[in-house]
Amino acid sequence: MESRPDPTLEPLVLAAKAGDQKAFGEIVRKLMNPVMALTYRMTGDRDVASDLAQETFVTAWEELSHFRGQSSVKSWVWRIAANRSLNYLESLSRRRTHELTNISEDIAAPGNIHRELEQDELRRGVLAFMSTLPPQQRLVFELRFYQQMSFEEISQAMDRALGTVKTLYREAIGKLRAHAKQSGWRS
Repeated sequence: MESRPDPTLEPLVLAAKAGDQKAFGEIVRKLMNPVMALTYRMTGDRDVASDLAQETFVTAWEELSHFRGQSSVKSWVWRIAANRSLNYLESLSRRRTHELTNISEDIAAPGNIHRELEQDELRRGVLAFMSTLPPQQRLVFELRFYQQMSFEEISQAMDRALGTVKTLYREAIGKLRAHAKQSGWRS
């Protein structure tokens, strides 16, 4: 389940660190969709997700000179996006003005109409379930399940101990299993 590092990113990082805006634009192009998916699944709001993704890349550009390469640039960008998402959720929680509801996914599943409807219902159910998880568990679940990152990569991206990441994932999966059983999902 380990995601593979993109060898084409490292030369782009070196060029971008030297001030090449086109190289940084290519980094953004390669990582924008996965970052958008992460911020969307964390927030459940496409507009907020878009804003957070843009803020992620603005921060990455501004802090690029401080990137030491101890982790992959992908993990570094994940950490920025994750922190942006967690900060947003924390501020949302403090204000108590909005709850994550009505999460939907627009991507149609292949197959017959009955299967498409079942998959769409399951997808919505998983996304709705994710909104009930504490933010740290939600983030670990997102990075492991949807982004297929290894626990080591998640640990780096979140700046958390490996054991903590595994515990957060195990707790999220346990809650998902209980939710699936309660909701009558088929395995």
